[in-house]
Amino acid sequence: MAAAASAASSPALALALTATVLAAACLCAEAVWLDLPQSGTKCVSEEIQANVVVLADYALMYESHPSSHPTIAVKVTSPYGNTLHHSESATVGQFAFTTSEAGNYLACFWIDSAEKGSGISVSLDWKIGIATKDWDAIAKKEKIEGVELELRKLEVAVQSIHQNMIYLKAREAEMRAVSEKTNSRVAWFSILSLSVCIVVSVLQSWHLQGYFHKKKLI
Repeated sequence: MAAAASAASSPALALALTATVLAAACLCAEAVWLDLPQSGTKCVSEEIQANVVVLADYALMYESHPSSHPTIAVKVTSPYGNTLHHSESATVGQFAFTTSEAGNYLACFWIDSAEKGSGISVSLDWKIGIATKDWDAIAKKEKIEGVELELRKLEVAVQSIHQNMIYLKAREAEMRAVSEKTNSRVAWFSILSLSVCIVVSVLQSWHLQGYFHKKKLI
């Protein structure tokens, strides 16, 4: 009985480990450190598809200047230039939104205080998609734990991967259509250029023949 129970639990344990590894790979979100110049703007962009939840936390780091208290301004824009988040005189903050169109989303930071200082950095923790989910809260709300929770993470991770594959496939088709259209235009331009060259050559030949006949050279 003990051996049978152990054998039965092995697949479940392996499945749980697989779910944990895949979910962790999809849920990872690393913080980005940006060194801000005394004048100018430092930006970071991320290409995101439509209908994706984005959550980010940022904080100003200036431990090397304990007597200085600079502040920063933050602006987040969509691919079409719409402002999604704007904050001034900030040291910490957060922005969250759901993307409405696919493309590059841009987050820009700059020092907006009179105290510029040097060696000022911003820590940006940018989370996208399933990385924004609070699995502890979901587990408590739906009363799931253990293997069931890991399977739920795996299911969401697989759905996210599938959506990303569909998005990449659509982008590939779009780029292929643009490439084919460009190649077609280049081909027609080449044909037009060749036709113009032929017509000009014929006209030049006809003009020279008329000139030589007029001068009685031929």
